[in-house]
Amino acid sequence: MNIQIFGKNKCFDTKKAQRYFKERRIKYQEIDLPRYGMSMGEYKSVKQTVGGMDKLIDKDSRLYEDLFIEYLNGDEAREEKLLENPALFKTPIVRNGKKATVGYCPEIWKAWEDEEK
Repeated sequence: MNIQIFGKNKCFDTKKAQRYFKERRIKYQEIDLPRYGMSMGEYKSVKQTVGGMDKLIDKDSRLYEDLFIEYLNGDEAREEKLLENPALFKTPIVRNGKKATVGYCPEIWKAWEDEEK
């Protein structure tokens, strides 16, 4: 398995995801999303896998309201704001090659483990 965890330092679900993989002795790469962001290729891959940009945006964040994301016209403008402000991403985003999840999803991660065996 080739696990990447995109998360925020203060996010409890990110910490739970890290703990999940640590407890099972599965190596993972940790990426601080607000600091490093996500490349366009990674973003497109994750967006396609999870079912669209709306599932990646944290609509409960204060930044979402401050930047008036819901009032922007068109997906391109919203996508641009999202990539400019990586703190808007809902976390954790866990990637395993071409597969990805958003949020804490241990049942899906378990299925990934079972596929590896």
